[in-house]
Amino acid sequence: MPPLVVETPQSLQKFLGREIAVTDWLAVTQERIQQFAEATEDRQWIHIDRERSERESPFGTTIAHGFLTLSLLSYFMKQAVQIKSGVRMAINYGSNRVRFPSPVRSGSKIRARVTLQSCKELPGCVEGVFAVSIESEGAEKPCCVAESIVRYYS
Repeated sequence: MPPLVVETPQSLQKFLGREIAVTDWLAVTQERIQQFAEATEDRQWIHIDRERSERESPFGTTIAHGFLTLSLLSYFMKQAVQIKSGVRMAINYGSNRVRFPSPVRSGSKIRARVTLQSCKELPGCVEGVFAVSIESEGAEKPCCVAESIVRYYS
């Protein structure tokens, strides 16, 4: 599904309650997982030790950090929504209700489904709250669900 392209942040109002995008698939490689482990100092064996994970993990391989998956929200949001004018800068204001219902296995592909939950005018900006469900190819449950809050400053 192509991104939602709107003229201004205020134009988002027309899409309240609707799924606005399904992004392209993104491969989650072991190299990406390793880089995230190094950047965050989270080197738990389920993320970086493939041999041990194959032997001892219920997942049969290494898995991505939940926070790696969450950190990709910004990447997916850029694919989901494009605003043509009236935005000087867009700020990731935060996330609500974050959960990691299923693992992201090394080598799998993930994508996001994005629904606009709310959109309101604030002084100097428009705040959009998006329900994001990140799914892993072939998995029954999403690997991450969260509300992503973006502020669009004029």
